Amino acid sequence: MDTSVPVYHPHTNQVSVSTRRLPAEIARGLRDVAPLLIGIIPFGLVAGAAAVESGLRPSQAVGLSVIVFAGASQLAVIDLLGQNATLSIAVITGVVINLRILMYSASIAPSFQSFRPRWKAIAAYVLTDQAYALSISRYAEKELSRTERRRYYLTVAFTLWIVWQICTIAGVVIGAQVPDEWGLGFAVPLVFLSLLIPAAASRPAIAAAVVGGTVGTVGTVYNFPFNLGLITGGAAGVIAGVVVDSYTETSDESSPEDNHWCRVSTLPLRFGLLSLF
Repeated sequence: MDTSVPVYHPHTNQVSVSTRRLPAEIARGLRDVAPLLIGIIPFGLVAGAAAVESGLRPSQAVGLSVIVFAGASQLAVIDLLGQNATLSIAVITGVVINLRILMYSASIAPSFQSFRPRWKAIAAYVLTDQAYALSISRYAEKELSRTERRRYYLTVAFTLWIVWQICTIAGVVIGAQVPDEWGLGFAVPLVFLSLLIPAAASRPAIAAAVVGGTVGTVGTVYNFPFNLGLITGGAAGVIAGVVVDSYTETSDESSPEDNHWCRVSTLPLRFGLLSLF
């Protein structure tokens, strides 16, 4: 990626053009992450609009986006808070949905081992599904220096962060101006449905989704104490996925690169979230 900058030479009274090239891994990161922004933009808009629809103030909605920075968790926490769930239940739900980040962290940690503590902390804050997937793929493709690894990862991660925050703020502004009778809440279950269907690609995953969604729905209908229906559904779904997986032939299992258990552990929660709306 080149940027042209005019340079004036007073001794010759001429102007030349100096071409500056972005570091290779920054340019590569921008190029790789660009297609993903198509899906991030509407998701961020929905997250911002849903926050306002659930009764959060604009400042609270933006603060939640900056602190949490996780789409599915944000939507789950927003809905639970909108239903007057206790703060502890909302926090636990968000943490459980994001448990896969622990797996991502353990997987990518060797590539960040030589980073200084402050860079590790920054990298941890902006770690997302997309940043992890792109970075792991890039690191496997080519041997990079410590600086190159940091440049690529932070370019991808912060591009996602910036676009997400801008879209969330835009969603907050739009949501605050949309009449209540328009019912923006319908967009939230559609988002979760779009996340759920592509991920249910194996028997353990399908079992986790069905059992988790069913238990979560029962918990919602019968008003489990402290809004624990979602957590109960998530736990039941994970257990169902483990049981089915134990009876599945090894040849049918997904490879580690497919983040099999990341999907199984979050599928019941995604399915259960649909029962809340």
